[in-house]
Amino acid sequence: MKFNTKTIHGGQKHEEATGSVMPPIFQTSTYAQSSPGTHKGYEYSRAANPTRTALENNFAAIENGTHGFAFSSGLSAIDCVLKMLHPGDEIITGDDLYGGTYRMFSRMFAKYGLKFQFVDMNNIDNVSKAISDSTKLIWLETPTNPLMKIADIGEISKVVKAKNSDILIAVDNTFATPYLQQPLDLGADIVMHSATKYLGGHSDLVMGALMVKDLKLAEDIHFIQFAGGAVAGPMDSFLALRGIKTLHVRMQRHCENGRAIANFLKNHNKVGEVYYPGFENHPNHHIAKKQMKDFGGMVSFRLKDKSKQAAFRFLENTKVFTLAESLGGVESLVNHPATMTHASIPEQERLKLGITDSLIRLSIGIEDVDDLLKDIEQTLDK
Repeated sequence: MKFNTKTIHGGQKHEEATGSVMPPIFQTSTYAQSSPGTHKGYEYSRAANPTRTALENNFAAIENGTHGFAFSSGLSAIDCVLKMLHPGDEIITGDDLYGGTYRMFSRMFAKYGLKFQFVDMNNIDNVSKAISDSTKLIWLETPTNPLMKIADIGEISKVVKAKNSDILIAVDNTFATPYLQQPLDLGADIVMHSATKYLGGHSDLVMGALMVKDLKLAEDIHFIQFAGGAVAGPMDSFLALRGIKTLHVRMQRHCENGRAIANFLKNHNKVGEVYYPGFENHPNHHIAKKQMKDFGGMVSFRLKDKSKQAAFRFLENTKVFTLAESLGGVESLVNHPATMTHASIPEQERLKLGITDSLIRLSIGIEDVDDLLKDIEQTLDK
């Protein structure tokens, strides 16, 4: 199947008892057994649930994997990956990360003996030079949150595997979605999504996802998920599966609107830097063009007036854009990374990265683009 068909049919089958086209919501915790250990494939819903199974099969299909896993949140999916490591192991990751990922790395797992190196992955040499005998995982986020940096998944995978084929490559593909890029096909071992975002697409659930091709990795992930219990519930699984069915058509509009708004901001006399990988002058635009089908619906920018007051004036006066955490829903959201999504990163580190008080992040929805442009224009004119 091609991608647009996989979103609807990938890994799916009609429910056997009734022929239901959509998988039912199996709102149950346990399952009857005819004899101890003899059952119909399901024992207890922490281990497996038919609604979650349908979603996980679809997860695998849309990322060209063999196994998918639905977690209770994106962070619980990352937590699972890190639990495959041991004290003393080293992780090389980007210097521009979602604040929750940075918090988990630096404040949770560092105290258990995992070592983290944060490098600028715009340059592959930075990754190569950081590899040591202790390196066990490369954690990529591309495009990054919120500065829209682009890492070359294929080339980084080649360089890392040439040095040590046992090092795992994991990619947070939340911003791009499998509609725009498929990291497993580019050499990654693990793909992670905050399915709360574009996969669910309607701001009505919290969920994480992992997708892999390797059977041993799949077995390790399933054990940690089962033993730790961070599983998605059946109702959220149903909602996520419903959301994915329109992923391809939603992403087309997200990309169209994102391109229009990025260009509008670039040409506005009150706007300074605009961060959007679709611009030819964006660092690593050529890589984005190579590994992504389009450039997505996320845009960050700074006002020329770099005061916090000017940023807050913009944030407080939008009419169509909603000031809120998260991203990837059908509705457009506006966010202030320094005080919202990235507040957990120490101020000194934020400023070093460029996450200043003047930085604003837009998650551009699928509304009529004219309404979105008028909203930005009236807000900038205040």
